[in-house]
Amino acid sequence: MRFLDVKTDYAFKKVFGVDENKDILIKFLNALIEFPSKHFIEDLTIVDPYNIPQLDGMKNSFVDVKAMLDNKTTVIIEMQILNHQGFEKRVLYNLAKNYSMQLNKSEDYHLINPVIALNIVDFTMFNDSEKIITNFKLLEKEEFIDYSDDIELIFVELPKFTKELNELSNLTEQWIYFIKNAGSLEYIPQDLDASIKKALTTVNEANMTKDELETQYKRKEFLSIQRLAILKAKNDGLKQGIEQGIEQGIEQGEKKKQILIAKNLLSAKVDIDTIMKCTGLTKKEIQD
Repeated sequence: MRFLDVKTDYAFKKVFGVDENKDILIKFLNALIEFPSKHFIEDLTIVDPYNIPQLDGMKNSFVDVKAMLDNKTTVIIEMQILNHQGFEKRVLYNLAKNYSMQLNKSEDYHLINPVIALNIVDFTMFNDSEKIITNFKLLEKEEFIDYSDDIELIFVELPKFTKELNELSNLTEQWIYFIKNAGSLEYIPQDLDASIKKALTTVNEANMTKDELETQYKRKEFLSIQRLAILKAKNDGLKQGIEQGIEQGIEQGEKKKQILIAKNLLSAKVDIDTIMKCTGLTKKEIQD
């Protein structure tokens, strides 16, 4: 068996962004999000369900699925493959936009419902923490008093998750394992939850049409090119930085040599004009 890489937009939305897989999305969100008062989602509505296999271009390296929960909370689920400058601000802006756009001008603020941004990232964001899942809310800085539960940011960093299949201890870990490793599995593991088995069946290549497989392969190729372009830019920048550092080091070494010669000549009572000719230093540099 071969399965699609769920980290790509086509496969991610095929699993989580269609009405027929609403039960999968419910199990996934209940496993990844800690809701107040131990609330568990019983039902939800997928906003703008994804029409497979249509893809409008390949401009973005991120995808999102939006769901309205049974308690009126909006959850934005985003799979971000490539890091880019301003990513953190874009996530915050997207959350704030979804929060503020709930009201018409004539409506009252008390009608605003909570918004949660669940971001699954295929890169490390918080190097100072070993946590795989990090939650951010509005809290008082010193006493951690809740200001409001209306806004929450959740990040799942896939590179930090290193457990193998036989090490998984709960449903949360099973879902993270699925997202990170689905594309490299060769069979459906029997120990996984029924909802994850259904998700794997959804992205089983044997169940795909030729057009669906072509869409997925083109998307993976596009993302691979983007990764290589970013890597080349980093390597070119590093090489340029090393070359500049060597040049600056040589220049600084020459400068120190010139200053040492100037000091010796000054000690021998040689006039400044002669020292300037011998060392190439300016009059001010010699006086200093």
